[in-house]
Amino acid sequence: MIKHQHQIGRTDPLRRSVLRGMAALGITAAAMGSLAGSASAGELLERIKSGGPVRIGFSSDRVWGFRGGNNEMLGIGNVLVLELFKKLGATKFAPVDMEWGSLIPAMQAGRIDVITGGMFILPQRCRNVLFTNPYGTVYGTIVVPKGNPKGLHSLPDIRDKGLTFVTGAGYADVKRAQETGIPDDKIMQVAGYVEIAQAVKSGRADAGGGEYLGIKGAIRNDDSLELAAPFIPNYKPGYPAFAFPQGEQDTVDAINELMMDYIGSDEMMSLVSEYGYDKSLLPDGSKTADLCKS
Repeated sequence: MIKHQHQIGRTDPLRRSVLRGMAALGITAAAMGSLAGSASAGELLERIKSGGPVRIGFSSDRVWGFRGGNNEMLGIGNVLVLELFKKLGATKFAPVDMEWGSLIPAMQAGRIDVITGGMFILPQRCRNVLFTNPYGTVYGTIVVPKGNPKGLHSLPDIRDKGLTFVTGAGYADVKRAQETGIPDDKIMQVAGYVEIAQAVKSGRADAGGGEYLGIKGAIRNDDSLELAAPFIPNYKPGYPAFAFPQGEQDTVDAINELMMDYIGSDEMMSLVSEYGYDKSLLPDGSKTADLCKS
């Protein structure tokens, strides 16, 4: 990865994207002007240019996105998107913390400008939001009681033994479990990683699933739980990216331009290493357009 992030002008991507989007902005703003709080094409870049805030949506997760003690935005997705928007000239940010399953509806309602927090690129999501290029390649895992008493190492193991699987509402693991053949009445959906761990710990579920960093972070101080070792995935890895409203292609283009040199740079790695992100999790070259079709 070539590391020339300091050579990128803080306003050049913004200026180029605004110029590309001027015509579309006028048309869309007129068409959408009657809808309160709706986001029109290029609106976010124009707001940044005029000093307005970027509303950052995330679901509280101690790895991907959460608020610190001073209300600062922390976690891999949050710290990355903050730095990228600062390079675009943004100076004001508004955190919007909500349940995972509410993020895309909130974006469609015009309440948030970008979704962070480890949202993976999935075809069904691509129909509702615009994704940037991936900023990671993330494999899943499962959490089980200490000692893995039921010998679970994969989703097919959970299916074949007729056990209950828990994951987050709206997580990719819901579809993965369904495609594996785990019955819907054996798939428990909860708010997030903390709740996944609690469900397994209490015995309400036999195993919990999600992406590796999220699960690992949720159980790091709990000696009664562990990650299944080995874990044998029967699916492809997930690709986290930043999600934007339909009509904000100019913003996506601007962020993608910055990401080309920033993702994998020393500057980036110094920000995310404390959350467990290392070079093994860097993007593998998969393209958003392809991931939206697969």
